Amino acid sequence: MRKWMMLAGSFALAAILDQITKSWALSNLMLYESIQPLPALAPFFQLTRSSNTGAAFGLLPMAGDVFLILALCIVAALLWYLRSLPAESRLAPFAIGLVIGGAVGNIIDRLQHGHVVDFIHYQIPNLISNVSNLADHAIVLGVMLIFAESLWRERSGREAQSAPRAMDQAREPEDAT
Repeated sequence: MRKWMMLAGSFALAAILDQITKSWALSNLMLYESIQPLPALAPFFQLTRSSNTGAAFGLLPMAGDVFLILALCIVAALLWYLRSLPAESRLAPFAIGLVIGGAVGNIIDRLQHGHVVDFIHYQIPNLISNVSNLADHAIVLGVMLIFAESLWRERSGREAQSAPRAMDQAREPEDAT
């Protein structure tokens, strides 16, 4: 029950904050308008409203419906995965909630606006420029946390398996010939 509560909390946090910030962007920025909320960080960070009909980074702009269906499938797969997690798992349910909350935030946009609202603009001049939203950030953070916990559980499992063998070897008397 605890892992479902953690999922629900992080899901709500990601989805609600995403929709609130997108509403702010729609109300306060014209399409492609940029502002520098922290002038010292410009041009590395600014807010630029854009619309994205494709995948992350604007890839495949005509495949919006495909990404809507894909997002729903990923949500279902993550809920299935959550069922298989051990009860003591703490980070993965939170992380899965972030991913699902981010996916749902972008699904809401696709259904409501026909595109995803992006406004968080990071750039390194002459190298990269990316406009995203809090849903995208929740998804990326959630995936990173899922991998981190998976690696930690794998490492802990290997250490737990090797510990009894090491203790057995330490208990064996030396051959006194």
